[in-house]
Amino acid sequence: MTSLERFYATINRQVVDRPALWLGLPDIKSHKGLFEYFNVNDMHELKTSIGDDFYAVEMPYNNDGADAIYAAFDWYGKGTVDSHERTLNSDGCFKDAEELEDLSFFNWPDPIKGIDPLECRRLVEAAPKDKAVLGILWSAHFQDACASFGMETALMNMLANPEIYEAVDRKIVDFYLKANEVFFEATKGLVHAVLIGNDIGSQMGLMLSPELVRRFVIPGCRRLVAQAHSYGIKVIYHSCGAISDIIPDLIDAGVDAIHPIQALATGMDAESLYNGFDGQVSFCGGVDTQDLLVNGTPEDIAREVRRLRKIFPTGLILSPSHEAILPDISPKNIKAFIDTAQEFNK
Repeated sequence: MTSLERFYATINRQVVDRPALWLGLPDIKSHKGLFEYFNVNDMHELKTSIGDDFYAVEMPYNNDGADAIYAAFDWYGKGTVDSHERTLNSDGCFKDAEELEDLSFFNWPDPIKGIDPLECRRLVEAAPKDKAVLGILWSAHFQDACASFGMETALMNMLANPEIYEAVDRKIVDFYLKANEVFFEATKGLVHAVLIGNDIGSQMGLMLSPELVRRFVIPGCRRLVAQAHSYGIKVIYHSCGAISDIIPDLIDAGVDAIHPIQALATGMDAESLYNGFDGQVSFCGGVDTQDLLVNGTPEDIAREVRRLRKIFPTGLILSPSHEAILPDISPKNIKAFIDTAQEFNK
């Protein structure tokens, strides 16, 4: 099977010759060690040489002091947004807003000004033709809404002033729909899947009740998924943490795969997810980055990858349990993960 065939078979939970494999998004501080170990010069060479079934492309964005789509909003009035040092805990510009009129001062960015369609297409066209091209779009409207108020105020507004929270969230979702349309139109026919999502889980459970997730997060998810599907693009939905309670809602919203299987989070072990949702949705992740890939031996990693393959004969994109590979993970453990994932089924 080609990588693209393997991806579609995995998403559709059909027979595969081996699991689809995604390296994830190595943190920039990990690049040097990975490049040296795998004898490559850059991320393009790494993605195309190690047998990764995916070629991930982050949407290029540069506008109003922001250099990443996930940091497009200047919630703190600083005139620039540091995409590497964002926080949800600080008070945002809407902290004291009580009426819809209190939102009118904010200068909402226009995503069209920050996205170059030609650059989008250039980045996507760099992918080998047999790879599954994965657009990294994020579209994290829940996290942005929390940052706009400050997380404590945002969560209180969900209960005490839902109208004002929903008004901000709606504007943010509209921003991402407009941004994603630019990307989809520029790369039409070349992108096979996108990664979108919001971190709504902690190690032990959801950050907010399932009822609040259904009211304030799922509607935006549904609109974003429908847009991607209208272009024939599959959706991998990301949330860190223990989110098993709302996986049925994500399935109902139309997502094609859940990312990640965060192996050590409550209720997110591979066996429970397979038994609970087999045949309903695919998954991505499973290879623990909190302990196993950091502290385990190559033999430990190989054993765990084979265990995951046995649990999920298909329907699982094997990947680290968090998309960011940090520098505390040894490249030799990454190689053990890759090599074992690429063993063909017998």
